[in-house]
Amino acid sequence: MSITDASGQQEAFPVRAVVFDWAGTVIDFGCMAPIEALLGVFAQAGVPVTAAEARRDMGKAKLDHLRALLSDPSVASRWRLAKGRSADEDDVEELYAELEPAMEAAATKAAVLIPGAVEAVEDLRALGIKVGSGTGYTRAMMAGIENAAAEQGYVPEVIVCAGETPSGRPSPLPCWAALIAMDAWPANRCVKVDDAPVGIEEGRNAGCWTVGIAGSGNAVGLSLADYQALSEADRAARLATAGAELRVAGADFVIEDVSHLLPVIHEIARRIDAA
Repeated sequence: MSITDASGQQEAFPVRAVVFDWAGTVIDFGCMAPIEALLGVFAQAGVPVTAAEARRDMGKAKLDHLRALLSDPSVASRWRLAKGRSADEDDVEELYAELEPAMEAAATKAAVLIPGAVEAVEDLRALGIKVGSGTGYTRAMMAGIENAAAEQGYVPEVIVCAGETPSGRPSPLPCWAALIAMDAWPANRCVKVDDAPVGIEEGRNAGCWTVGIAGSGNAVGLSLADYQALSEADRAARLATAGAELRVAGADFVIEDVSHLLPVIHEIARRIDAA
């Protein structure tokens, strides 16, 4: 699809690029893999955490996620009770050494594209929009996911992983790194799509439009089958709660899942043209 001006000349589509998050946005409905890995690693350490605690800082680089978990008052109290002392950076590193292989295994197992992801990307590319991605996973954690996604038809132009920029989310650096790799600018003609508030903050800090994913993401936190089994009223209530969190983080738009993205992209394009 192309845009034509009054003289019949083709113009570039107003939106230059879209940078997608991975888990909960285009793959792993409900962000189930990180929860499985985190709960397993903490249980093995003798300090069990709840799924709600593990989900609270989802979207951050996993080292930062571990630090945030260990700083949580309830988790910190249980750690002191079990270990006789407060957690320190050595504990973070030890947990991370266990978490990385656990995350790689869990993420690869859960590497199923969210329905509509491939079609959404095809629609974007048909408009001439570049498609990039960023993640709180390390490159090692992404190895199996990247291959599985490619086999299902999703190959973004760039993948920026945790640890590949001096600061991670919510800093703008990962998003900027993706835009630079795609030669996509200005940032205010680009879009960040993410299911986590910290990813929305990243996009806003980068100067991009932001689209929050409520239904398939971490806030609702259900597998596709469990999500589809919800009553209409229950689903609406959960979507409202998740959407409110994303809007507080600064999302310009909130959608249920990636299959609803294209109309929002056209609305962003309209607003860019009207500015």
